[in-house]
Amino acid sequence: MKFFIDTANLAQIKEAQDLGVLDGVTTNPSLMAKEGIKGQDNILKHYVDICHIVDGDVSAEVIATDYEGMIREGEILASLHDQIVVKIPMIKEGIKAIKYFTEKGIRTNCTLVFSAGQALLAAKAGATYVSPFIGRLDDVSTDGLTLIEDIRQIYDNYGYDTQILAASVRHPMHIIECAKIGADVVTCPLGAITALLKHPLTDIGLAQFLADAKK
Repeated sequence: MKFFIDTANLAQIKEAQDLGVLDGVTTNPSLMAKEGIKGQDNILKHYVDICHIVDGDVSAEVIATDYEGMIREGEILASLHDQIVVKIPMIKEGIKAIKYFTEKGIRTNCTLVFSAGQALLAAKAGATYVSPFIGRLDDVSTDGLTLIEDIRQIYDNYGYDTQILAASVRHPMHIIECAKIGADVVTCPLGAITALLKHPLTDIGLAQFLADAKK
């Protein structure tokens, strides 16, 4: 399973890259704003800066919600760097845009997916990734992990190449459960990844080893 970090913070991206387990980055307008990145030129430059840090795919999101606007923005984003994957919202015009980009050889990430039906449409349109938001489903008392299971079964039934990118991942157990179910990718904050390092018995064992070594 691939690990993506969901942020626009360059320091966190570099830390994850240095850890040796990072496979890519996902971003969105909210994450850009959180880092104080404003203005189209600055945003585009920031995407390129991210590509210079990581070796894998970098999802860059369009702002437009109309077909022509998504095509225009998506082509600009895709031209920035060969690691860029154009992030498209799960709406009718978005599916049409994904089909267009697929035919042009431009990779896409269909975002804001909350149902198996939406994921099926994205796969049929040729999306490279589909991003079900499991944490947000949990927030409304719906099991987000069940959605991952459903999409996995559908994709396996028909041999779709679209990768399941579990998004809105909140904690390390989300990561573990996604790995057990068969998600292709998880994208999450750095803290969720580094939390996988921690176990009290590891700390106790290391402390004992170091104490014995001093003897």
